[in-house]
Amino acid sequence: MNKVYKSIIAVTAATIVAGVAMTPANVSAWGDSSNGRTTYTTDEINAGDLGNTITFDSITDGRIGDERNFVGARLSTATTNTWKANTINVKDGDIVTVRLYVHNNSPLGYNGVATGVKTSFSLPMSVAKSQNIIGYIESANASPSVYWDEVELVSDEDFYIDYVEGSAKWTTGAMGTVALSDSVVTSGTTVGYDSLNGEIPGCYDFAGQVTIDVKIRSSVTTKLSKTVRLKGETAWGEKVDAKVGDEVEFQIEYVNLSADTAKNVMIRDVLPTNMEYVMGSTYLYNAGNQNGAKVDQDTVTTSGINIGNYSANGNAYVQFTAKVVNKTLACGNNQLVNWASSTVNSAVYKDDASVYVNVTDSCKEDAEPVDSNVKTIVDTGAGEIAGAALGAGSVVTALGYFIASKRKF
Repeated sequence: MNKVYKSIIAVTAATIVAGVAMTPANVSAWGDSSNGRTTYTTDEINAGDLGNTITFDSITDGRIGDERNFVGARLSTATTNTWKANTINVKDGDIVTVRLYVHNNSPLGYNGVATGVKTSFSLPMSVAKSQNIIGYIESANASPSVYWDEVELVSDEDFYIDYVEGSAKWTTGAMGTVALSDSVVTSGTTVGYDSLNGEIPGCYDFAGQVTIDVKIRSSVTTKLSKTVRLKGETAWGEKVDAKVGDEVEFQIEYVNLSADTAKNVMIRDVLPTNMEYVMGSTYLYNAGNQNGAKVDQDTVTTSGINIGNYSANGNAYVQFTAKVVNKTLACGNNQLVNWASSTVNSAVYKDDASVYVNVTDSCKEDAEPVDSNVKTIVDTGAGEIAGAALGAGSVVTALGYFIASKRKF
């Protein structure tokens, strides 16, 4: 298992886009690696003022307005196609879609192809009433070679931003909308007009956009995230399709967002009906167990497990396996909601992930009609975790920083 461990402190822009020695915290609004690129109107571009130069998002009266504001956001529930380029108000539980517009301004089409085009986002890893998401574009033969812009999310209460795994999309006229790697929020990912080959011709016809979703979570001390995947797959998400008999893996991420050490952090998971825990499948990953430590007790889905102490920004991942069974499944679609919770100093935090099971083989022609809508089977479980600790010697106190790429576990 090839894992990546980093400090939970935000990755610098130099890590995300090669050659830019600047941290996201120091980036203000829009910018580029030339410290202020030349801008053009559409008429100036059409008149040939750009010449043979390849440049991105530098038209001040483009189809999205001033293209220097190429990062925008809107609530996922928005009914209009309007992107807020500067500030958007959010609240706990909101899912925000963030857009990064990619336009090679060259009017030369296939005679002005940008190469090595890569996009990325820098997401803040902090708790505050205001958070800036920064988007980057880089190209091997463009001038400037790197571009950035940001959008500000603001709330009346402290919150943190949780990236929705599997939400990254790329849209062009040739490809339609396709999935992008989640690396777009870490090291970046290559895009392109008709394939993900890093090549984008010049002109509006070849422009594209990257979108990601983030979830707003209000918490001043704890981040808890729950994801799921089919056993044997690599990508984690908030939902997965499965069949009776399939095994799925659940992952619970805990992060201490407070300035104080969180002691005796308890993690518990509540399996819904029609899912059974696989004995001996629980593992803990943290700074003291970077390759994973098998948990001695099979209590993560009953009384819970004690995963130790965590200093400010310290984090951990708990993973375990469950099997889909048919005890009370209805004909048609069933949504099995799985809840995870953490308890720190009597405060309880929860998050969920879902397994969707479509049952057809046991349905009878004379059976009672079943609502075609998704059936939700939920067990919220006890409000507070108590009891079981890890076996002696199986883990060490995780006071250091630990963060892992969940896609690589």
